[in-house]
Amino acid sequence: MSTLVSEEVRVALHEGRPVVALESTLIAHGLPRPRNLAVAAELEESVRAGGAVPATIAVIDGTARIGLDRAALTRIAEDPSVRKLGHRDLAPALATGTTGATTVSATAWLADAAGIRVFATGGLGGVHRAWSETQDESADLRLLARVGITVVCAGVKSILDVPATLQRLETLGVTVVGYGTEHFPGFYLSSSGEPVDWTLRTPEEVAGVIRAQDGLDGPRAALVVANPVPVAEQLDPALHDRVLARGLAAAKEKGITGQAVTPFLLEYLMVHTGGASLEANLAAVRGNVRLAASIAGAYASRTGPGGPAAPVARGAGAGEAPAPGVDGR
Repeated sequence: MSTLVSEEVRVALHEGRPVVALESTLIAHGLPRPRNLAVAAELEESVRAGGAVPATIAVIDGTARIGLDRAALTRIAEDPSVRKLGHRDLAPALATGTTGATTVSATAWLADAAGIRVFATGGLGGVHRAWSETQDESADLRLLARVGITVVCAGVKSILDVPATLQRLETLGVTVVGYGTEHFPGFYLSSSGEPVDWTLRTPEEVAGVIRAQDGLDGPRAALVVANPVPVAEQLDPALHDRVLARGLAAAKEKGITGQAVTPFLLEYLMVHTGGASLEANLAAVRGNVRLAASIAGAYASRTGPGGPAAPVARGAGAGEAPAPGVDGR
């Protein structure tokens, strides 16, 4: 696989310093231009302010990039031809020289292969409503059962079937913990109403769980840290429920099914909440990025060079190096 790790990320991993992976689909497809580029830069700066190195991930001209320079970040934000890539799309994208933004599944796959232990995103995909009829669930879930990465998120998108998603994560052996909460977040909402089995309250506690996973040396699976958007910044719950109900009815009326449902509902929510859903989304992402930097720092402080967080990246070229472990995938 053609993969390049930026010099900054490569050195940080080699030295055992904290690194936080960031997805690029939010930049390319989740935010309007030109705000998307400003937010991308803001999130990277937030990681740095938290004492970690940002590693925004994307595919540029058929090369998976772990850590983007300004030119690459700008291209992902401004080029309308940038595709959306899940992990199943990586092979054809690399083989055909495609440029694409990585979803949660593709980002987690590439970050894990590069030796990055912490990944911040907005919300996960999950089991879709009416699953019994459509059998539709996000590729995120199965992928998270295969990678040893910690994902800091605001739960799963509230347009999905949250109880079924939590059940599916349990079945797949993916550990879910609430951060400072006993209820699973609802993405736009601080709580989905569904309980979590475990609650952690400090970055050090989360880092301790990551180390315990390392020590168990068992089957690889992600640790999902569900971090709720602050109540003051959540989408008004009554507005959320009202607009979502109307959106679901509109999707049914228009005959929208399968993969088209999620983007339709997200757009419907944004338009019919006057942009309030987008602001709640961004508030969640910002909080997740800050927390991820703190967790990465807490984990690195007890690991250091040569420990589980250290990569096996080697080689050099134009300030970048091949990612570790990827060629074997």
